[in-house]
Amino acid sequence: MTHATPETVFTYGSPQLKFGTGASAEIGYDLASLGTRRALVVTDPGISATGLPQRVAEQMKAYDVTAVVFDGVHVEPTDESMRFAVEFARENGPFDAIVAVGGGSSIDTAKAVNLLITNDGDLMDYLNAPVGNGLAPANPLLPLVAVPTTTGTGAESTTVCVLDVLSLKVKTGISHARLRPTLAVVDPDLMMSQPAGVTAASGMDILCHALESYTARLYTSYDRKEPAQRVPYCGANPISDMWSEKGLSLLAGSFRQAVAHGDDTLARGDMAFAATFAGLGFGNAGVHIPHACAYPIAGRVRDFHPADYPGDEAMVPHGMAVSLTAPEAFRYTFDADPERHLRAARLLAPGFDESTVDARDLLPTVLADLMRDIGIPAGIGEVGYTTGDIPDLVEGALKQQRLLATAPKQPSEEDLAGIFERSVTLW
Repeated sequence: MTHATPETVFTYGSPQLKFGTGASAEIGYDLASLGTRRALVVTDPGISATGLPQRVAEQMKAYDVTAVVFDGVHVEPTDESMRFAVEFARENGPFDAIVAVGGGSSIDTAKAVNLLITNDGDLMDYLNAPVGNGLAPANPLLPLVAVPTTTGTGAESTTVCVLDVLSLKVKTGISHARLRPTLAVVDPDLMMSQPAGVTAASGMDILCHALESYTARLYTSYDRKEPAQRVPYCGANPISDMWSEKGLSLLAGSFRQAVAHGDDTLARGDMAFAATFAGLGFGNAGVHIPHACAYPIAGRVRDFHPADYPGDEAMVPHGMAVSLTAPEAFRYTFDADPERHLRAARLLAPGFDESTVDARDLLPTVLADLMRDIGIPAGIGEVGYTTGDIPDLVEGALKQQRLLATAPKQPSEEDLAGIFERSVTLW
């Protein structure tokens, strides 16, 4: 694709980062350094039951910071659950900082709360078009400290929050630079109790973040933007490439081990690094087709329930949903940049015998082998979808134009239908 005025500028943003065993014990000090006197701690019931959010709240007292804990986050948040959290914050405020303790669900809910207690309007005003109005926040947000307890979402690094809009049965999000956390506190100790099923699903989110940002459109492939038009997802660039490549290398050595042997501290630490690195990459380059397809897969689920997830309601965890079309999505995008697809596969599976497959099939094969080894379902058919559901799934994916615009090849409705059809059964 050529342009009369091609883009020559890319942007890069990230939170402050504190990484390492014991890092979460310093949050009180970190908040006080931000001038905090009253903080809202946002978490979910499962994490709350471990006592971790309460320990985080307790340590703030030594620094004269008062904490209020909200533990009503819904795993895989909805517009309804986020509005409930916002109402709690409004009724129990004011606050001068927010601390999110948990997986992507808690961090994303905290982002929405932060947005809506500092800016006028309703959730729908800020949701990405065409689902919502796509408004930008007019006012600055409060400092947000993100403390992930799962290795996967990268939400602690990004400008995005994701949710299900129940009435539309679609997953969408809000994206703006002001949503990015101020500080990410990544403590591998907090991830040691993550069950195998959660490690597998959230780990596939790490992997797809790295792969999608690495294969995204190059930033130079866009038309030149005016300063006010710049958005966080600006396309693959040299800095995002560096983070993605390192994330893939770490996953190659740690992913299977972390799922099979959750007590392996080295594997857990490498997964935490990989999640952080991939988040620092995709949070700027962007993600594309697998994520766009994942939103309707998760949003229209009927009766599938994954192992090791709380509750008994139907759900397809985000990372699992992303992974289910990834092999076929990357088979489709291969022509856009074969060398990038091949390099990604080689980083992820350095010992793979390439003589056994065609070049186009290398990355899909490596992905499917990994998914099979860690217990990911063998396609969308195993989470309850049939070929009869494909038109609805395509309709949902087409609503994710912000993501599809980042793809190295622009998929038509027929292209997306083909990806879904070939993903009913992957092996």
